[in-house]
Amino acid sequence: MFISIEGPDGAGKTTQAKMLKDRLCACGLKVVLTREPGGTPVGEEIRKLLLDPRFAEIAVTCEALLYAAARAQLVSQLIRPSLQEGAFVICDRYVDSSIVYQGYAGGEDLETLRRINMWAVENLLPEVTLLLDVDAETGLRRLKESAGEGKASWQGDRVEQKNRHYHLLVREGFLHLASLERERYRIINAQESPAAVHEKIWAVIMEMLRRKQVPIPAGEE
Repeated sequence: MFISIEGPDGAGKTTQAKMLKDRLCACGLKVVLTREPGGTPVGEEIRKLLLDPRFAEIAVTCEALLYAAARAQLVSQLIRPSLQEGAFVICDRYVDSSIVYQGYAGGEDLETLRRINMWAVENLLPEVTLLLDVDAETGLRRLKESAGEGKASWQGDRVEQKNRHYHLLVREGFLHLASLERERYRIINAQESPAAVHEKIWAVIMEMLRRKQVPIPAGEE
């Protein structure tokens, strides 16, 4: 099973991805957890460039192509081979993030972005996409708090530093995508505690595991 976790900055994607991996592993399943951009040596170098605040001048088109390049390497080197070996793959962000960040929020043509990214991933899409939905103000506040710094001193990476309107567009973009692909998307209210959010995610995954008739240890069902 290929699972992606999406959402605005500060929605808790990384935390929830790790919690989901641990719970699936506890069920005796083989799980691969990765992230975007990154997940491979090539992708991690591209990540450093994309998120470096020193490069605020990166054009949106350049940004989109760099994300697609990192994604192509990740699918080729890690995601597809892992799926072929029977593993569960959890990806912290995937194609939808490019459609939202460079498209809905960045102003690039949505169909062009879709074609570029589907070419980059060889048409591989997740079986389920968990959208952790949180408003922009809450997400940015969480980022400041997690950094352990005061509001005035917090800087964030190149994307996190963008203005409030940009982050509002990001959330709207994700919700619009979810409305277009209801079969793949599951919207999870991420305003609650990490434990409460995880239980909502687990209910979705359990539904899919039952449908696939994957054996689950007693106590997890």
